[in-house]
Amino acid sequence: MKLISYQYNGQDGYGAVQGDRVVELHSVFGARAPDLKALIAAGLLAEAASAAQAAKATVPLSEVRLLPVIPNPGKIVCVGLNYGEHVRETGREITEKPTLFLRVAESQVAHGEDIVLPPESSRLDYEGEIAVVIGQGGRRIAEADAWKHIAGYACYNDGSIRDWQSATPQWTAGKNFWRTGGFGPWMVTRDEILDNQVMTLVTRLNGQEMQRTTTDKLIHSIPRQIAHISAFMPLAPGDVIVTGTPGGVGAKRTPPVWMKAGDVVEVEVDAIGVLRNGVRAE
Repeated sequence: MKLISYQYNGQDGYGAVQGDRVVELHSVFGARAPDLKALIAAGLLAEAASAAQAAKATVPLSEVRLLPVIPNPGKIVCVGLNYGEHVRETGREITEKPTLFLRVAESQVAHGEDIVLPPESSRLDYEGEIAVVIGQGGRRIAEADAWKHIAGYACYNDGSIRDWQSATPQWTAGKNFWRTGGFGPWMVTRDEILDNQVMTLVTRLNGQEMQRTTTDKLIHSIPRQIAHISAFMPLAPGDVIVTGTPGGVGAKRTPPVWMKAGDVVEVEVDAIGVLRNGVRAE
C-alpha cells in the first residue's frame, strides 16, 4: 500500500494511492486517526489496507498537493557516513557506531515541490537516501526485533548547505535550512518490501545519474540503526530515520556540482518510486 499525506480543496488529509487516484482514508477513520502519523500510532495500517481495497478511489492524484509523507514527525534522525564510498570521498573513517544528526520538519518539502536555495549560500547539495518510518515505538529495541517496528519506507533527499555544514564540527545548520530536503512521494508499507530486501538507490540531477548504490552496502544496517537510536531515546510511531547517502555527492566532485535555481533532482528507489523536486532561489 502506498500512503500519502496531502491537501485537497483546502483541507489536509491522507490516503492510499491506487493508480492515478487516491482513496481518502482520513474520511474513513475520522477522529480515530486524523492524520497519517495518528493512523500508524493507532495500529490501523492493516485496517487501512482493507478499507482502501473496499473503497472507491475518487480523488485524482494530479489534483492533490502532496505534503511530506509524515508532515508532523516527532523526530527525524539522519545517519551520516553510512556507505563506504561516501566515507572515502569525505576523507573520514568508518566509525564503530552510526554517525547521527537531526533534521526538523520545517526543513522538508514534499514530492513535486521546490527545494529552496537560500541567499546565504550557493552550495546546495543533494543526498539521495531511503527513509524508514517507525510504526511500533519502543526503547532499547533489539536488532532481531527491529523489522517489526517499521511501518514503511520512502525516498528522501537530505539536501545540505555545505559551507554552513562544514563551518563547525556540528552539522545542524547546514542540514536544516528551510525547505532544503525532500521527503516522498509516499510511504510504501513494510508488507510490500521484504525485510532485508536489497533496494537500489539512484540520484539524478537534470537527468544525469550522480549516485547509485544498493542497500546491502550499508555500513550500519537498518536494524542496527533502529537498535542504536532506540538505546538512548525512545522511538515513537511516525518518527523517521534517514539511513545514509552513497558516494557521488556534489561537494566531492571535481569541480564541485551545486544545485541551482531551475534544476530538477530525483531520488529513485526501485521498491518505492521516484521523489522529484525542482530547485528555486528564495
